[in-house]
Parts: sequence; structure tokens; C-alpha cells
Amino acid sequence: MTPQLFLRIEGLTKSFGGLTALEGVTLSVERGKVASLIGPNGAGKTTFFNCLTGVIPLSCGVIQFCGENVVGLPSHKIARRGIARTFQNIRLFSEMTVLENVMVGRYVKSAHPAARTMIGALLQDRGFIVKEKAIREEAERLLDFVGLKGKNHFPSRSLAYGDQRRLEIARALALEPILLLLDEPAAGMNPRETEALMELIGQIRDRGVTPFLIEHNMKVVMGISDRITVLDHGVKIAEGTAREIKENAMVIEAYLGKQGSA
Repeated sequence: MTPQLFLRIEGLTKSFGGLTALEGVTLSVERGKVASLIGPNGAGKTTFFNCLTGVIPLSCGVIQFCGENVVGLPSHKIARRGIARTFQNIRLFSEMTVLENVMVGRYVKSAHPAARTMIGALLQDRGFIVKEKAIREEAERLLDFVGLKGKNHFPSRSLAYGDQRRLEIARALALEPILLLLDEPAAGMNPRETEALMELIGQIRDRGVTPFLIEHNMKVVMGISDRITVLDHGVKIAEGTAREIKENAMVIEAYLGKQGSA
């Protein structure tokens, strides 16, 4: 594996009883390049992300990240190694403020769990105060970066849908990942929000974080992806550049022809 190919997956298979959701999927992601995973509903895309992040165990296969086999590691250990994600269905802490949601992500990265800082939190010692201030300031910077400046103290549930998507991205970035998995980030966004999202993903890449997204919006996929992998019924049927995927007969038959946007 070359240093550039920092994510390598070989033969990833996941079965649920008698149903095989993924079968022998092999792909790699190059650092600094935008990767996309596309395919029809039920193709196994979110299952792929769930296996990659340790949410569910794979049946067999190899997942190497930065040269380390991460198969079998729990989600929080995979996150601390530099893989963060958002979800197809937004998962924010609805009773927390926008700022607090991002700070939660930062706590995970900063090894600042309540169980280890309870005494400091109760006594408000200098070490705790300094660390809490740093976490808050970084969360504020991330909110500014994703375009949510001025909304720090809003309840997260009060945000418009597109802003909730941005907040989830900010919380994932609080983990300081080097690989960011985005599960349908453009879902439900209007054209203006979609354009802004595409720009944001480019800015994330420019910060040294490699985006890897699942997306049905072909304008997004074809507009920003360096490499696209296509799944159909749990099997990889194609891989290549946007132009190669657009012209692939199998992909047109299985997916793009049904999109009406190829």
C-alpha cells in the first residue's frame, strides 16, 4: 500500500442471516481526493459505512486505515484513529445548543470525558477551566467555518434542515478526523444550500481532511468527486472518474438511467 492510499478495503462482506448486504467489496481511498459511493437504494452503501466505522461487524474482509487493520475495533476507537462520520438521518442532541453539540465531539477527541474530569469539574480547577475554554473556542471556530456563526446558542432543533446538516458536519470535524464519511449530506437541501455544501466539502478537503461521501444528488457527486465507486445489490459494479462513470453502460442500466440526471 502506498502512503497515499491510506484507506484500503478488500473483500468486505456483510451478511444478515440469509441476506448478503455486501459481497466482496474492494476499494481504496487516496488521501486528499474526494471519494464517492453511489448506487440505488438498498445497494448496501450505508451498511458499508457502518462496517467501516465499527457500528456493525463485517462477516469477512480487510479494512486497513493508515496501515493498521481496524477490523473488530469499537466505533470510538476507530473515531480516535481519525475516521469521523455523519448519518443519513441527522443525529443531533436536540435539547442541546448548537455550540454544545460541537463541544461534545471535541470532548471525545480531547480525552476529556466526564468520568476523568468529575473532580476538576466540581472544583473548577485551573486545568479544567483552561481545557474547557479551549474546547469552546475550537467549537466556535468550527461553527464559523461551516457557516453557522452567530447561531451558537440556538437550540439545535430550531435550525433549518440545511443548517442541521452543517452542524452535524461541524461536530464530526471536532474529532479532528483525517477521513470524513458523509452519508447523503445533500439530502433535503435546496439548490442554494447544495451549492454551499459543495463549496464546504472542497474547503474541508483543503484543510487536509479527505471527504468520502454517499450521495444520490448527481450534481454533487459528479461536480466534486475525484473517484466514484458504484454498488448494486451489495456488489461493486464500477469504479472510476466522473466521466468514466457517466459513460459506463452497467451504471446507466443499474442506476443513472433511473435517476434521469445522467
